[in-house]
Amino acid sequence: MEEIKTRVLIIGSGPAGYTAAIYASRGNLKPIVLEGPQPGGQLTQTTEIENFPGYPAGVQGIQMMKDLRSQAERFGARVISRLITEVDFSKRPYVCTDDRGDRYVAESVIIATGASAKYLGLDDEVKYNGLGVSACATCDGFFYRNRTVAVVGGGDTACEEALYLSTICKKVYMIVRKDYLRASTVMQNRVRERENIEILFLCNTIGLFGEDGVEGAHIVRNMGTDKEEKFDIAIDGFFLAIGHKPNTDVFKKYLKMNEEGYIWTDAPTTATNIAGVFAAGDCADPIYRQAVTSAGTGCRAAMDAERFLMDNDEL
Repeated sequence: MEEIKTRVLIIGSGPAGYTAAIYASRGNLKPIVLEGPQPGGQLTQTTEIENFPGYPAGVQGIQMMKDLRSQAERFGARVISRLITEVDFSKRPYVCTDDRGDRYVAESVIIATGASAKYLGLDDEVKYNGLGVSACATCDGFFYRNRTVAVVGGGDTACEEALYLSTICKKVYMIVRKDYLRASTVMQNRVRERENIEILFLCNTIGLFGEDGVEGAHIVRNMGTDKEEKFDIAIDGFFLAIGHKPNTDVFKKYLKMNEEGYIWTDAPTTATNIAGVFAAGDCADPIYRQAVTSAGTGCRAAMDAERFLMDNDEL
């Protein structure tokens, strides 16, 4: 078991973690970045990214994360592919233990562990990931201009995604398990008023089909009842909007969070309820969840950590 000391420990990668590393490195804080189980975060599962500044022709998600990682390492960040399994934020310096038993003793910590989209659990979701299946309409909706798509979910997020897609796509199906929408009345009314949105109530998706990508979905209405009915819909894109789960379980003992597990921060800073511990990116953002907003909070977290260390004597 190794014990490693650092001024700034960044837990998680992706746009937030890598950007925090770039700024912390340029501030001569010599940060250590623990990439976690998915180096680069969710964007490594995205094919083409067209809405991140600086890539006028678009960029593959994996390539963009490689670029950010290389930039952080160029300025001196140490990147390690480990997963934090235990933390002790009871006193400074803070101690974080990884999946191999190594301990990181840190004067400050930046948490950038992200959030994972919830899926239905269908094998076809994996099969067509990046080939028609997406959990972010804002990210990928542009690729379905004048085409037909489906959105799974009946809450505010699903309605927002459907409304956004309806401005781009020819037709939008909403696949809803219940016989009603869980969204606010305002959102429900907006969806119902949009002519190219069709709501399929009491419906479950049981599979997807297509040769080189999603071409349709297998649907069951009134599943498990004597009125059960199976049918297919022709679609080009399948968007999940049934929520996200922030990857924050390991911090619950110490950090203040909302009911869903998103880390509370003392806005406009990235400070948590523990002095010297900061949160950036999707793990603290239930609203925007965009690469560019995550990068912005990563920058802020590094600057917050630098100010904290300047105001507090090194241990």
